[in-house]
Amino acid sequence: MPSALAIYGGISVFGWMFSSIGAILLAIVFGELGRLAPNTVGGPYAYTRIGLGEFPAYLVAWGYWVSIWCTNAAIAVALVGYLEVFFPFLGESPLASIATGLFFIWLFTWVNSNELKTIAFVQLITTILKITPIILIGIVGVFYIKMDNFLPFNTSGESDWSAITATTTLTLFAYLGMESATIPSSSIKDAKKTIKKATIVGTVFTIIVYMLSSIAIMGVIPAEVLQYSNAPFADAAALFMGESAKYLVAAGAVIATMGALNGWILIQGQIPMAAAKDGLFPKLFGSTNKNKSPIIGIGLSSVLVSLLMVLNYSKTLVEAFTFMMKLSTLSVLTPYLFSTASLAIILFSKKEKNATSKLIIAFFAFCFSMWIIIGCGEDIVFWGFLLLMSGIPFYVLLTKSKLQNND
Repeated sequence: MPSALAIYGGISVFGWMFSSIGAILLAIVFGELGRLAPNTVGGPYAYTRIGLGEFPAYLVAWGYWVSIWCTNAAIAVALVGYLEVFFPFLGESPLASIATGLFFIWLFTWVNSNELKTIAFVQLITTILKITPIILIGIVGVFYIKMDNFLPFNTSGESDWSAITATTTLTLFAYLGMESATIPSSSIKDAKKTIKKATIVGTVFTIIVYMLSSIAIMGVIPAEVLQYSNAPFADAAALFMGESAKYLVAAGAVIATMGALNGWILIQGQIPMAAAKDGLFPKLFGSTNKNKSPIIGIGLSSVLVSLLMVLNYSKTLVEAFTFMMKLSTLSVLTPYLFSTASLAIILFSKKEKNATSKLIIAFFAFCFSMWIIIGCGEDIVFWGFLLLMSGIPFYVLLTKSKLQNND
């Protein structure tokens, strides 16, 4: 992320600020939805089905599914970038990079064939291990910041507002997943309270950690150097803590990307499974193994993740990461837009007390999501629209099949 933002200069700090505000708004929306509709499966998909009906719910499931395998492809690329610190040949051999990325995609696909408790344990360990070096970079790095590295303030060649829009779009990717706790809701103890607390508190904590560490890296590494770094956290650590720290932080970043990949591979099976149970995705996505894992759906999704990663290796690591990051962000905006609309409808239907403040938050979350669509740019919007619309023929076939079965 710091490398992708470096071409914009110090103005990207404002991108972090605006995306953080948007993330909090969306976290509140999903926290409220988790409270109003606990014990569901599918998060944004389930809420849209309750509030808006089947076809919008299908578009949400499809868009979210596309977003997830774009996200996992981007994470796999980032993982390879940090492994390059230990194995420099990965930066020289596209074949070795692709093979390494594919290995980890399918390793965590296997991990997710196990019980949810096992997956959660892996996620807990990787989260604890990854947080330490990220916080360390943020706290220690603050004392080594050179203000000159933030100047010139806007190096993008675009207007300040265009640069802020672009950097807000990029940085929002870091917060995607603030709704993840809502997706396996039926497997969560005391979902009504736990989901809201985990979503809002988790997002606030993440904002503090990410902003602190990213600003530190931007202040330590000159932008003209940072934009070509495949391992910015490790390179920053080497500058102010010595070469040995570079390997320690790179190891933390590898663990961070592993944890993210594991968590998102879990989610890539849950959304299609929820839709399949409602007849909106092919039945095979709803099939589970003895551990109640939708392994067929996870495996098919991992095939698409693998293909996307391979197809983008003609670019540099930073370019490939940026493309997939934007495509993932755009694809998840459909679920976000429909979820904010669903919150409003559910609030009206339940005649909630103090609904006005929640409706205002939902409105601003909706406007923020629309703004991010603009920030994705024409090229990404084109590909995102194409991917979203490509799901409609499948909906027609599934609807036809359901009608025939009813007859």
